[in-house]
Amino acid sequence: MRLFDSHAHIDDDLYDSDFNDMLIRAYDFGVQAIMVAGVTPETISKALMIAQQQRVDSVNRQNKDGINIFISVGMHPHDAKQCSDDIISNYKELADKYPSIIKAWGETGLDFNRMHSPCDVQEKWFIRQIEAADDLNLALIFHERDSNGKFLEILKSLDHKDRRGVVHCFSGTRQEMFSYLDLGYYIGITGILTLQQRGDMLRELALLIPEDRIVIETDAPYLTPAPMKNKTRRNEPAFVKYVFNRLAEIKSVDPEQLADRLWQNSCLLYNITELQ
Repeated sequence: MRLFDSHAHIDDDLYDSDFNDMLIRAYDFGVQAIMVAGVTPETISKALMIAQQQRVDSVNRQNKDGINIFISVGMHPHDAKQCSDDIISNYKELADKYPSIIKAWGETGLDFNRMHSPCDVQEKWFIRQIEAADDLNLALIFHERDSNGKFLEILKSLDHKDRRGVVHCFSGTRQEMFSYLDLGYYIGITGILTLQQRGDMLRELALLIPEDRIVIETDAPYLTPAPMKNKTRRNEPAFVKYVFNRLAEIKSVDPEQLADRLWQNSCLLYNITELQ
């Protein structure tokens, strides 16, 4: 089985001390591809170096026993107040320069919970990033938290029939989920699915998500799934296997068929034709 961790932050400093071992563990758990989601220019620069080095290592191994690493460019809503036209232009230039590595835009969206950036600033740069991604035909990785309907309002007002996107770390309502599905987006499922109390509603909703519209992710180093949550605070791509196992149980489907479906979903979402 091939697993695709469709959203992780392995550029985080928490992996610096054991980065190669972390990748080996992921591969041993069946992970063969990772999308490293960008949140700032600094994290994207590091992620790009990681992806480039992985390609060099893969060539040296004659393309054996390696993980395919892709990245996205974007500005997280927490950091929206640092965004600028120059940053957007630089992201577009990077995407043009590295089309085999940069396969998405995000994560971008609205987060009115912690309010690290003002609402109007978040909205402005969310819209600008949607437009930039559409210009490049890149999939969008969406972040939404406590936006009180504004996130969905913007998506509907800027609806584009050819746009690909995923609502990362979905934790919304049934109505919101079906609204995202109606707009053609994928639903990203994290380790929350595995948590006894916090995951109750997500497990109910996961049953309703069509198998061709769901992807799994870790959001590593955050959101460590059970049973690893009681053993380590740091999540990592290997643990996407626990999200996958729980999803297979909930949906009562053949694991190999589900794994293949989820792999194809991630490749279609990010337009990664070389792995399909």
